[in-house]
Formats: sequence, C-alpha cells, structure tokens
Amino acid sequence: MPDPIKPRFPAEWEPQSAILIAWPHAGTDWAERLGEVEETYIALVAAITRFQPVVVCVADEDVESYARARLSSNRIDMARVRFVEVPYDDTWLRDTGPISLREGNGFRLLDFRFTGWGGKFGASRDDLLVERLHGMGVFSNSVRQPIDFALEGGAIETDGAGTLLTTWQCLHQRHPDADRDRLGAQLAGWLHQDRVLWLDHGYLEGDDTDAHVDTLARFAAPDAIVFQACDDPADSHHAPLRAMAAELAALRTADGTPYRLFPLPWPRPVIDQGRRLAASYANFLIVNGAVLMPAYGDAADADAAAVLGEAFPGREVVQVPCRPLIWQNGSLHCLTMQLPEGLLA
Repeated sequence: MPDPIKPRFPAEWEPQSAILIAWPHAGTDWAERLGEVEETYIALVAAITRFQPVVVCVADEDVESYARARLSSNRIDMARVRFVEVPYDDTWLRDTGPISLREGNGFRLLDFRFTGWGGKFGASRDDLLVERLHGMGVFSNSVRQPIDFALEGGAIETDGAGTLLTTWQCLHQRHPDADRDRLGAQLAGWLHQDRVLWLDHGYLEGDDTDAHVDTLARFAAPDAIVFQACDDPADSHHAPLRAMAAELAALRTADGTPYRLFPLPWPRPVIDQGRRLAASYANFLIVNGAVLMPAYGDAADADAAAVLGEAFPGREVVQVPCRPLIWQNGSLHCLTMQLPEGLLA
C-alpha cells in the first residue's frame, strides 16, 4: 500500500483563496471607538479585494447590512466580498480562525482551544467559531480536527517546509506545567513540523498575548526572517529586542545556513491615555501578490515598507492605517486569517 499523504502546514505566502475577518460592531470591545476602527476595516477590505476575495463574518443581519453599505459606498469590488453570519465575541481571527493544513487534495482544519489568551477575556463564542463555520459549509473538501490544547494562530509561524517559529513566553504561559521538549513535540506532531525554533526574548508593551511571534518575527521565505528591531537605547524595548535579534542571528535553516535577516524600523512610542500601545511593523499580512503592512502615521512607515519590499521581492507593499487597532492591543495580522487556495467553498 502507498504511504498516506502527510499533512503540510503551508506558508502564508503560498496561494490563497481568501482572507477571513470579522466585522466590528457595538457588541464588541470596539464600541467606544467604533467609527475609527470601521475606517481601518474599510481600508483593509479595499486592500485585500484588490488581490483576492475576503470572507467577512457578521454577527447578524443588521451588522451585515451596515457593513455592506459602508463597503459599497467606498467603491470596493463587492463581487469579492462574502458575508457569513456567525456569533463571535471579538474580531481577532488570527487566534480564533482555522489553522489549515493541506492533506492530499483536501484540507485538515486544526481547531485548537481558544481561551481568551490564557483566560484574560471571555471567549465562549470565539472558541466555537471554527466548528460553526465548518458546519455551515464555508470550507470545501475539509475535515475539522478538534484539539483540546490552547493555541492561537498568532503564536506560531511556519516556513511551509517543516520549520515552526514560536516564543517560549506565550506557550509557557498557556501551559505552565509542560516543559519545552514536551511542548515542542506536541506542536510538531499536530502541525506536522520537522522542528520547532524557540525565541526566549522579545516583547511589546501593550501586548496582552504574552509575546505572540507574529508581533515580533516572521518568515519571509524558508531562508529569511523579518523582525521588529528597536534602535533607541533609551526605549524599554531596546534590550529585549536586541537580545531577540541575537537569537535570530544564531538560528540556522534546516540545511544549516544562517537566515537572511530583515530588521524593521522602530516607530515612535504611541501613548493613549497614559498607556503605551503595541505598534509593530512585524504584524503584516501576506496576500496573493502583495504584503499588507500596518501603518501608524509615523515617519518610520515608509522605511518599514522599504524593508518589506526587500524581503518580499515581486510583491506590492500596501500600507493600511492601523493606529486605531493598537488601542485594543493588536494590529493587521491579528485581525485576519488566510484560507489557502482551494479551501473556500
């Protein structure tokens, strides 16, 4: 008998069928600044639909009607927008959406437990999101694999070739009784990875995810990593991000060579009502033919776009205004989950 086809965790830069998001509304944590956040969502959907479809989760018919009207009035290609009515607590779909593995001609959707980032927030509806979307037939040719283990999509990065990148701080916080060897073996088994690379350093003030890797360091290719740097010695982030940069420089690819490293510039501190917000350029989103980059109205935005252009040659870099998002401790990548080519029904 032939060997069964091993599932594979595709890299974000591989062909996609759509991006999955959830529309903010007055029943979410965005209520206090809903108007500002809606403008970011409109810009995000406009950027995505230039390159591929977007699936927009909406809480009910009224939210769908409102979102449809807002998007239509901004000259967005509505033929590339699909609405799905489903309950949700919050809109951070990177952490509540499906982690999709290719398996032969179909897909295996890993449905990990979502605990509101370690019990910080209520998440009962978000924890059911993948099950509900799968049951509604949103995904084609797929099986859902529920896994009773807390893991968020923003906590992991893959190069599509068997290497996973993650942070010890986040995984240890979620699973304090498990050691690194055990956690690494579990991740490698469920995600079908050959090896797990751990980062021990790096954090952002205002980040309540316990150092998700997608705010710190991202694969740009199997031999390249883009990461958030800090060149201001007076900033509280300077020492930990410098230590993280040294860790990245010491990592090796699967064939033993150093990674090509692309440091991102450091934006000026964003202070909101006395609170430092987590503004990271590493929280970009890769779509078909482009990289969507969070912009913060900072002089460093243009420099960050230039770095991403070097790291992703041949892709257009599109800036999306994301300053309103960091008020709720996340940014562009955190809002979105890519669906690999062929997964959208």
